Amino acid sequence: MDWISDTAPDIICFQEVKAMPEQYDSSALGELGYHSEWHSAEKKGYSGVATYSKKEPDRVVVGCGIEKYDREGRILRTDFGDWSLLNCYFPSGTSGDERQAFKMEFLADFQDWIEELKKERPRLIILGDYNIAHTENDIHNPVSNKNTSGFKPEERAWMTEWFDSGFVDAFRQCHPDKTEYSWWSYRAAARSRNKGWRIDYQSVSKNISGLIKEAGHYNGAVHSDHCPVFLDIDLEL
Repeated sequence: MDWISDTAPDIICFQEVKAMPEQYDSSALGELGYHSEWHSAEKKGYSGVATYSKKEPDRVVVGCGIEKYDREGRILRTDFGDWSLLNCYFPSGTSGDERQAFKMEFLADFQDWIEELKKERPRLIILGDYNIAHTENDIHNPVSNKNTSGFKPEERAWMTEWFDSGFVDAFRQCHPDKTEYSWWSYRAAARSRNKGWRIDYQSVSKNISGLIKEAGHYNGAVHSDHCPVFLDIDLEL
């Protein structure tokens, strides 16, 4: 709470909250002026996303209308004026072939769904844990991980296609060649040795990408195995 108070973001997006809203006391965030929106998974202690914003959204849309993803609490949309923010937690494929296949299905279905959403809401920010490191500059050991879930060729190809479809990677727009990571394994002192992955992204539709002022990582904030990722963009709230 001290870190949030000092940093004072207009919007905070959490992924993998693993809770129902009634299980979490949001009063401290409320005292700081934040409104809360949640999309929890049906399975207890699993997945889920939550968005806290200083301005109450004009509209909140929970899920994408595809039951197998919505029951896992993966997508939460909040509208502010003429732009929309999607707080997303993409599936991981690390537990085996079945979940890797599920992940690839999600990626294809998600992109199709976004193409339709663009017709209604063309000004989009789609952020969260994508569970994919896009390029060799986004992972500390690209050679040994070339067939690891999260860096498989087909996942990386999807990310390239995704950004070619009308989005920019906010961090890469600001820092084309910089190496920063957003996630580190709890094993082998990975974080202290900075052996990480950049798997948390802010995708900004090209029609508002010119409003991006800065994007990056709060590497010194240690709240979990991920660090906070920030986007400074000149949009009205």
